[in-house]
Amino acid sequence: MPPRPSAARTVPPQAAPPAPAPAAFVPAPYGRTTGYAPPPEALVETTTRLRPVRDRRSAGRTAAAAACAVLGFGLIGGALAGVWLAASEPGKPAEPVGYAEARELWHNAPVDALFPQTIPGPGAGPGAADRTWTRIVVAPDAPCSPAVLAKGLLTAVEPLGCERVLRATYTDATASSVITVGLVFTRADATAQRTLGEGLTARLGQDVPPALSGPSTVAARFGDRQRASWWTSAPADLPVVVTAVSGFADGRAVDAPQPADKATAKGRTDAVAQSGLGHEAKGITERLERLLRTTATAAAKEKKAR
Repeated sequence: MPPRPSAARTVPPQAAPPAPAPAAFVPAPYGRTTGYAPPPEALVETTTRLRPVRDRRSAGRTAAAAACAVLGFGLIGGALAGVWLAASEPGKPAEPVGYAEARELWHNAPVDALFPQTIPGPGAGPGAADRTWTRIVVAPDAPCSPAVLAKGLLTAVEPLGCERVLRATYTDATASSVITVGLVFTRADATAQRTLGEGLTARLGQDVPPALSGPSTVAARFGDRQRASWWTSAPADLPVVVTAVSGFADGRAVDAPQPADKATAKGRTDAVAQSGLGHEAKGITERLERLLRTTATAAAKEKKAR
């Protein structure tokens, strides 16, 4: 028999749920994002969107914007030029590249970078003869004191902040001369350093740097009485004073030491001039300056690349 039809179930009508009220926009904290997109002309954080302009004004607005851009670039360029010119004024030199890094070389650089084992000096001797200096003594770094600095130089650098003194002694290829070189690191700014270096040796007068002897070396008898010629230089682009004092390796005494510019003058016939000790002092000073400059510039580039 066919199944009996079931009674139809009737479901009472239900009221439709009320429509949800529009949620108010609550801005998220700074640094977080939400799905809310502001209208085109609303304020967004610290930026205001520009209102759209009509087509008939677009050309004029474009030209005005271009003019403003040109004017802005001109003002920026002028300002930068002014800063550059101000830094180039005699009293306000810009800090050279590597200047700050050079101040720390006394404890950051290895001894061979500051005092190489050998220093070539092509054309550094009398008559442009070649020279080669070999390191024979290295002293530990020392505080600024009369034991390692001449009195006049110590007085000149103390107000600038004398940091540390490094010294070493070299001999020439014939082992007939010895030269003590010194690096005096200061905290002077670029302006003070440039003032310090202007005619430094002449201003200090007979301010001969102390010698550094070395037992069991050709500099064993190199003392104050053996000092023959010297030179002192404060390069404007490095907060360092470079000194050098030369003498005979055989221990002979010199009654009147001469600055290098005097000992290298033409027509001199005394033993100091004829031996080239003035050339030795000035030549090795110039080459140590170049080495310092190269080392400081390399340190600045390495710091920038980090």
